[in-house]
Amino acid sequence: MFKQFYRQDKPAFWLLAVIGGIVFLIPLANLIFPENSPLHVSAYTISIIGKYLCFALLGLSLDLVWGYCGILALGQGAFFALGGYAMGMYLMRQIGNRGVYGNALLPDFMVFLNWQELPWYWYGFDQFWFAALMVIAVPGLLAYVFGWLAFRSRVTGVYLSIITQALTYALLLAFFRNEMGFGGNNGLTDFKELLGFNIQSSAVRAWLLVMSGVTLILAFLTSRWIINSKLGRVVTAIRDQEMRVRFIGYRVELFKLWIFVFAAVLAGLAGALYVPQVGIINPSEFSPLNSLEIVIWVAIGGRGTLLGGIIGAVLVNYAKTLLTGWLPEVWLFFLGAAFIVVTVLLPDGLYGLWLRRVKGAQS
Repeated sequence: MFKQFYRQDKPAFWLLAVIGGIVFLIPLANLIFPENSPLHVSAYTISIIGKYLCFALLGLSLDLVWGYCGILALGQGAFFALGGYAMGMYLMRQIGNRGVYGNALLPDFMVFLNWQELPWYWYGFDQFWFAALMVIAVPGLLAYVFGWLAFRSRVTGVYLSIITQALTYALLLAFFRNEMGFGGNNGLTDFKELLGFNIQSSAVRAWLLVMSGVTLILAFLTSRWIINSKLGRVVTAIRDQEMRVRFIGYRVELFKLWIFVFAAVLAGLAGALYVPQVGIINPSEFSPLNSLEIVIWVAIGGRGTLLGGIIGAVLVNYAKTLLTGWLPEVWLFFLGAAFIVVTVLLPDGLYGLWLRRVKGAQS
């Protein structure tokens, strides 16, 4: 099986091997070697790598709908944030009476705002299985309802992009309101435990890194299987010639809806893995600028390749980490310039450029 995978897609094989190596070796280096050892990996590095893996999963989700289905969705960050809020609500319920106000039932922000009882939509989030279900169900259900209405009405192109961005902005405004019961401007934070373990401990951070990497690998393999299946071939045909596919007899809106919902679920999983590693989720994650940045990741990496979304997400966020530490005021200019250069000179992204050079060297 591994030999066949290697022969069919060597770049994917090696990238997954690198991710697997990171998932296995980095946590061991953090847990086994003492802090004064040159082989020790700090908790900060663990968190940063975990964030990159979550962003890679998010970039992969957008590449599915944009690169293969031709839907430039500018609301992928909304599904990411909803998955993050679902996990954040679970983590808030685990604080119990260890909060500032010592209320075993109500989170601190609700006590501060004089809430008398827990809202109905917070029930069940004291159980991990329920929170995990909501991580999948909430983004998936929103994507299903939105996608059904949009695709059934044959909204396409720039109009669909604008509508997805409007959806994200509407959620941003809603979650900023204190009366919504999601922490308002401050969001959800001050987490204590995950499944009964201290969320700040090295072991938990290492396991979160492992789970992020494993989820990314499984999501990539599943996405690759979908793209290579009949469903994937129809979706790609819709991207290239939607009217012809519709004329043949396929219900185009159902194929679009399926891939749109699946990508939303992947984004929700990325958000759920991201929140316990950064320790906070607030309405800024719904910002339309975040969704635009995800588009830039995929464009720079190379859309329509799956690997491009992963590579672009990691490279752009690594550059962001460096530049915001050295010259924070330069970052946005750099990001805009990189997007323009890639769009004009490298329409297939960095991964597409590498593939052309490899084919050129072999010919």
